[in-house]
Amino acid sequence: MRIAVEGCMHGDLDNVYATLLQLQEVENIKIDLLLCCGDFQAVRNEKDLESLNAPLKYRSMNSFWKYYSGEKVAPFPTIFIGGNHEASNYLWELYYGGWAAPQIYFLGFAGVIKFGNIRIGGLSGIYKSHDYNRGHYEKLPYNQRDIRSIYHVREYDVHKLLEVEEPIDIFLSHDWPVGITDCGNLKALLRQKPFFEQEIQEGTLGSRPAAELLAKLRPSYWFSAHLHCKFAALVQHEKDGPSTKFLALDKCLPGRKFLQVIEIESGPGPHELQFDEEWLAITRKYNAVLPLTIRRANYSDVHLDTEQCHQFVRNKLQTRGSKPFEFVQTAPCYNPSHPVANGVFHGFYKNPQTEALLQFLELAYLLNKMPESREPAAGSFDYESEDIRIDDVDVDVDDIKQVDSEDA
Repeated sequence: MRIAVEGCMHGDLDNVYATLLQLQEVENIKIDLLLCCGDFQAVRNEKDLESLNAPLKYRSMNSFWKYYSGEKVAPFPTIFIGGNHEASNYLWELYYGGWAAPQIYFLGFAGVIKFGNIRIGGLSGIYKSHDYNRGHYEKLPYNQRDIRSIYHVREYDVHKLLEVEEPIDIFLSHDWPVGITDCGNLKALLRQKPFFEQEIQEGTLGSRPAAELLAKLRPSYWFSAHLHCKFAALVQHEKDGPSTKFLALDKCLPGRKFLQVIEIESGPGPHELQFDEEWLAITRKYNAVLPLTIRRANYSDVHLDTEQCHQFVRNKLQTRGSKPFEFVQTAPCYNPSHPVANGVFHGFYKNPQTEALLQFLELAYLLNKMPESREPAAGSFDYESEDIRIDDVDVDVDDIKQVDSEDA
């Protein structure tokens, strides 16, 4: 199976797909799947731009809306995670994962999905320590603080991923696992980017939860983005343990290294998305303590048995099948000839995919339940750089094939 991996999409689906289609023709190969490591920007209309954390000059409709509307269809099955520049209102509708458009699947704030017999996990967002132990307290319409904190990784989502015991083939995160620079060509990285050195020495360049997941899950491949550069590493887990091939990629711009293709052993097919039994069992077990206030999850309130959750999901999948629920449009699509005025809040959309999944798992719908308090503690505001421009770094890792995309 050939899998293409892309760094930060920034809404530029047209160019990424065009580059891959050209690659297929030139190399006479077939791409089976595209993975995107965040900043996907699934913007359906002008209102979604109001939930996108970016300066006004960078807020653009780009091309996702064409795939959401049906004007275009993705030429490859596409799986993406969220980053720190997203239409967060839309991704919250699909908190558990789901089709953002036909052929384009959001892995959720945390999730595991199967493509054929390849198991793919992911964690959306970026790590900020001051929000990590909080719940998902943000509610629409987002204020200027919420629009930045909504995409901060939460302990609850990481906790569920740490419950995964079965092998993971590929894992996606937006920011890098902290310490990953020790496993690649650090000298080459610092020669080009000396200002990384202080953060690396302080242990702050990257995500601590991602590093914890890397050590626990030990996937064969781990892909990231965020810093807009290419960096590869090989992580050896214990002396005689398995290894993880790590690769971070750039954003989609001419001359930048934003695409890679890997070949991975897989079964004969069919190559299509399927629910993952273990992940649905974990979702069922922990959904009752999904934290929707500033307070973290109270795991003492978890009363479901792990094995019983597995058996419940197994029986359900045997009856219904494992294909994800069908895509449904929830918000109006952008119409270039009829722009929509800003300033009117349209409310929260209940996504039928999310409702169907929760009904399937016999769980309550909690996402738009208004908590008693949504206000975080004072002094928690933090601002992420909106346009980090970092050049490329080349480090070779076996079995990873570089695709230079000069014409995108």
